[in-house]
Amino acid sequence: MEVSSNPNYFKGINVDEEVRLFTNNKERDKYDNMADLYSIIVLMEHLEKAFIRDSITAEEYTPQCANLIAKYKTTLNFLSDSVIDLESFMNDYKLSCPAAVSRFKIGVPATYEHAIGDNKNDVGKSAKYIAESVLHFITLMDTLRLNRYAVDELHPILADLIQSLNNVPGLPADFEGRQKVRQWLITLHSMKASDEITEEQARQMLFEMEQSHTEFYRLLSGEHKDIIPQ
Repeated sequence: MEVSSNPNYFKGINVDEEVRLFTNNKERDKYDNMADLYSIIVLMEHLEKAFIRDSITAEEYTPQCANLIAKYKTTLNFLSDSVIDLESFMNDYKLSCPAAVSRFKIGVPATYEHAIGDNKNDVGKSAKYIAESVLHFITLMDTLRLNRYAVDELHPILADLIQSLNNVPGLPADFEGRQKVRQWLITLHSMKASDEITEEQARQMLFEMEQSHTEFYRLLSGEHKDIIPQ
C-alpha cells in the first residue's frame, strides 16, 4: 500500500491511541480466549520438545501435559462459535506446532500413550499393571453394556486402559488392542465432553474391546502364566 507523502496525511491520527479489537464484553471474551488458546498450543509444543530432549522428567512432564490438555479442551469449548477446529485456528494465525497437534489429538500425555521405564524384572509391578489392564477392560465393556455413551465417561477409562497396557512388560509392540484403544481416544477427544457416541459406535467399540481383551489374555497365557491375576 502506498503511503501519501502529504505532510498533512497523518494529522488528526493519534498514534498512541489503543486499537480496540472489540466493542462489547462478548467480543472481548472471545479475543481473550483466543489468546489463551494460542498460548496453550505454544506451551504444549515447548513441553513436548522438552520431554523428547530429556530436559524434564516423566514425573514433571505428565501433570503439566494433562493440565494443558484440560485447559485446551475447556478453552476450545468456549470458542465453539468462533473456532472450527485446531487446524483451522493454527492456519489462521500461522502457527506451526506439530508436536502439540499430535498431543491434543489423542488427548493424553505421552507417558500414558507409550511405556516409560522398564519393569520386566519387577514381578510385583508386572502383576499390578496386568490386573489394572484387565480391570479397565472390564469397566469399559460394562459401561458400554449399560448404554452409557457420554464422552466424559468413556474417555478417562480409555486413558487409564492405554496407560496400564503400556506398562505391561513383554506385551508385543504390535498388540492390536493398544492401537484400537488409541484410535478411540482420538475419536472421543475430537468430540465435546457432553457429547455421546452413537449406538453403532458403541457396538463397534464393545466388539473391539472384547476382541482385545480376549487377545490380551491369550498373550499372557503364553508368556506370563505365573502372574496372571486369578
